Amino acid sequence: MAWSNDILKKLVEGDLDSQALLELQRAPKDEDRLDRVLAIEQERVSWNDKIILVLQEHLYIVGKPNGDRLVKCTCGYEFGPYTENWKENALVYALDTDEKLEEVYRGPRKPDPDWFQLREYYCPGCGTQLEVESAIPGYPPVFDFLPDFEAWEERRKLLNL
Repeated sequence: MAWSNDILKKLVEGDLDSQALLELQRAPKDEDRLDRVLAIEQERVSWNDKIILVLQEHLYIVGKPNGDRLVKCTCGYEFGPYTENWKENALVYALDTDEKLEEVYRGPRKPDPDWFQLREYYCPGCGTQLEVESAIPGYPPVFDFLPDFEAWEERRKLLNL
């Protein structure tokens, strides 16, 4: 069964009811779903760079006219090449003291700030919170995902997609 673009749009926007979501998850995936979802995402942004991949809510890998591939926020802020950790160019708020950690953790289960910190990453362009990670103080930002576009494109050619 091919899912309508209206259903896919609700999925992308988080407005799909739980029953429809369950049916969609259980059904075989439409061969063209990725392209249709990317088209829906493209309609949601105000810029024209082609979305190649959705990294997460508000973050995309886009293709530039010169062939570069960058990480870009919904607002249009460009974090740099997709091969580099976008978090290095984000605004960071570290919850790394007892007082700051008490904003999230209450009571005896609050972690020791010498051993733990929460990092909140924000877009410098629009201020949207993009991610929160926990780490040992001093540990570099976690690089979540590095897609292998060459292997992906080769597989799509083999499958005639």
